[in-house]
Amino acid sequence: MDLYNDNERFISILSDYGFKVTFGNESDTRFLRRALQALIQSPATITQVEFIESEIPGLTRDSRSGVYDLACVDERGNQFIVEMQLSKYPDFIQRMKFYSFYRLNTLVRKGKYKFEGLPRIYCIGILAFDIFPHVGDYHNVAMLRNEKGELIDDQTTFITVELAKFKKRLANVQTDLDKLIYTMKATHKATKPKQFPQFWNEEWLEAAIKELDTRQMTPEKRMAYEMTLSANALAVENENRKIEEAEERREKLVKTETVTKALKRGKLTIEEIAEDSGVSVDFVLEIQRGLIKN
Repeated sequence: MDLYNDNERFISILSDYGFKVTFGNESDTRFLRRALQALIQSPATITQVEFIESEIPGLTRDSRSGVYDLACVDERGNQFIVEMQLSKYPDFIQRMKFYSFYRLNTLVRKGKYKFEGLPRIYCIGILAFDIFPHVGDYHNVAMLRNEKGELIDDQTTFITVELAKFKKRLANVQTDLDKLIYTMKATHKATKPKQFPQFWNEEWLEAAIKELDTRQMTPEKRMAYEMTLSANALAVENENRKIEEAEERREKLVKTETVTKALKRGKLTIEEIAEDSGVSVDFVLEIQRGLIKN
């Protein structure tokens, strides 16, 4: 999925930069508020959101910390956690539970370990790929229910959007949720005004799309965009280097095991073992010295 392309007019919302200037835009929350309302399927308008700490510190000295893409609270005290996942992540729902449970524990501690009057927590996951192959819907809302499907508790709600499952044609896009998902999937592919759907003129979507338009970037935003590209390129380079190093270690381990077995059999010369294993004579001799020493 190419989220950055110099030939495209709009930056993808799914990119790090795109997510930050739309969902994470602290100076203009029109898009975020309407998007959250659509994602949780609430009839009540969200009129205000406040961004809160999105980092989870290590709970013990040796435990790992964590960070989700966005965390905020609305005027009613409802808590929102939003996480974007573009790669395949089969255990994503476990990560969502970890985030939501940590937030719940934080709220309980603030209330001096009282459980009444807790605000609602909405843990929202937006995924490029499917994580529920047995579920046909692209938008799912999950709460605690019994075996009959009766609601037990809705204090914590898990919401997932699997973008790959959204197949609606433009003519069938009617709800705010569908408008949001269509925009997330299609914005960076549009280049000419005739490709823009009519609902992109709606205030909340227009505000977001304006932030993604490379033609309307200020020098400051252009710099921020270029820095994001540079950071992403460096991250990809580092990740590729880690993969290459891991592959080299695996290959060396396999060759070491092959040479070790050949030396223990004692039927081939050092030179023959090196040739058959695709390694140098020095490599074989080093392993031989280790076997003798041991």
